[in-house]
Amino acid sequence: MFKINLTLTLCFLFLSRVEAQTVLSANGEGDTYELINSVLAPNYDVVEVPDCNHDNFGRHIDETFDSELNKNVFRFYIHTNEDDDRCINFDRQRNEIKTYDKSPNNLLGVENEKVIYKWKMKLDVNFQPSSSFTHLHQLKSVGGDYSSIPMYTLTARKGTPDQLELRYTNTDDQSTIKKVDLSLLKGNWVEITEKIAYGSNTEYSIEIVKISTGETLFDYSDTSTENWQSGAEFVRPKWGIYRSLNDINSLRDETVLFADFSIEEVSTLSTESFIINNLRVKIYPNPTTESIFIEEKTANSYDSILIYDTLGRLIQRNNKAADNTISVSNLNTGTYYFVFKKENEIISKNSVLID
Repeated sequence: MFKINLTLTLCFLFLSRVEAQTVLSANGEGDTYELINSVLAPNYDVVEVPDCNHDNFGRHIDETFDSELNKNVFRFYIHTNEDDDRCINFDRQRNEIKTYDKSPNNLLGVENEKVIYKWKMKLDVNFQPSSSFTHLHQLKSVGGDYSSIPMYTLTARKGTPDQLELRYTNTDDQSTIKKVDLSLLKGNWVEITEKIAYGSNTEYSIEIVKISTGETLFDYSDTSTENWQSGAEFVRPKWGIYRSLNDINSLRDETVLFADFSIEEVSTLSTESFIINNLRVKIYPNPTTESIFIEEKTANSYDSILIYDTLGRLIQRNNKAADNTISVSNLNTGTYYFVFKKENEIISKNSVLID
């Protein structure tokens, strides 16, 4: 008995590590939109491009081989005179990819969850930003009082010198919290790592590293930030080129390169939070081979189930089972951990042996 309890304790230590990671990498010419959608929202459309008013150019995102990285990368185009914002707004231009409500749950940022976003980016050596805004990345809320304004934004801005700005708000009054001379990034591949714990009085950090030298060009961190906007349902990342046309004489046709977008969920729960607790939900039989049955002490006590392996990897995420039955026939033999949540709060933890 002591051996079994010790094994369970050690296994749950791993659950403080990565829950799930999704990577979007270019794989060669052709079917670029289809590739992006297949990763960020299978069977849906997460590509926001100005093709509708400029279809003679072709697709505004494609893939090309980059000799410096020695791999295929994504190439985002924007044209000063021809492009707009999806034929909706004509005072700005948008060519972005995103996640949204049709995306898998692990690609949406929710309260009490830590997420690591990573990507590579290269601005042309002669890149020209607007004096108003040229957004390259946003963390944007969906739903709530302040969904119209991004919570965090990386934007390039014309100035003396041109700057890359990190802007922030948890209401509707965005301000610049740090900036760096844009010339440090121009013509160079950089890798950007952004870490955020969604919620109140939580952590945020971002680092931009020049890939060729390993030099840190920009870094910022805060351990007591309000990383949630009132009433938000979730937060989604966006990448691309979104720029104002208010300063059109300063702009030119641009091409921005991106590579290896990564969204990685990390559990923010302490080790103690994973002590086996089945007071509100019980599952049987255990061991099992085909299915498990869920017995609730109180009706509607959970709305989602997360299944982990013994390495702490998120194997499967399910909504509430209509008949309180889950098939496990697709799982390999071994021990798994079933975490039941209600409105993103853990209400029960169970271990199951799959024969």
